[in-house]
Amino acid sequence: MNKTDLIEAIASNASMSKADAGRALDAIINSVTDTLRKGDQVTLTGFGTFIVRERSARTGRNPQTGDPISIKAAKVPSFRAGKALKDAVN
Repeated sequence: MNKTDLIEAIASNASMSKADAGRALDAIINSVTDTLRKGDQVTLTGFGTFIVRERSARTGRNPQTGDPISIKAAKVPSFRAGKALKDAVN
């Protein structure tokens, strides 16, 4: 499922236009992004939690030459599925 398919599903499930569903989805994505950018987490009970994890600096290898390269530390977004979502999938 891509973004267009998701917008269509939201529109049909919520009895709204595709334009309104698209704006709602964009608002959700922007809100989650802004919250993660601040370093906070977003918890949707029963669905899951969006969090920011710290990835430490490490040494990797250039796949073409095999030479060691240093990879900087980074903050990466992560998602932990909630119990209800896990149960629904299984």
